[in-house]
Amino acid sequence: MYKNKNQKRKPALVAKFINTEKMKASNTQTQMRKGILEFCILHIIARGEVYATDMIDELKNAQLIIVEGTLYPLLNRLKTSGLASYKWVESETGPPRKYYSITPEGNEFLKQLDKTWSDLDNSVNQILNHQKKP
Repeated sequence: MYKNKNQKRKPALVAKFINTEKMKASNTQTQMRKGILEFCILHIIARGEVYATDMIDELKNAQLIIVEGTLYPLLNRLKTSGLASYKWVESETGPPRKYYSITPEGNEFLKQLDKTWSDLDNSVNQILNHQKKP
């Protein structure tokens, strides 16, 4: 079982941690971005009617999304939940375009999320700025 009698078994949690490639930072970063994406989309559409391609550009510039396909399921969920709406606008250069906007319910929900964001920001900054004891 062991190569020598003095070799001890690693605790299960330590062994599991070693076998998971020491948790990649990129996975955690992706999860953090996903968690904030809906909040950012609501803020974008709260400014006024927005074409999806413009949202994608803004989210890509902010490094919140990499793949365009990430946005559309979220927009659909926001619409289904009554937090966003859209309208079709004829385009001079091609097919009609779908423009998204926030609903009154979406504005109320966004106010709640703003409060949550503020609380989280304060809490995280409290942890990050805490000094080690000498």
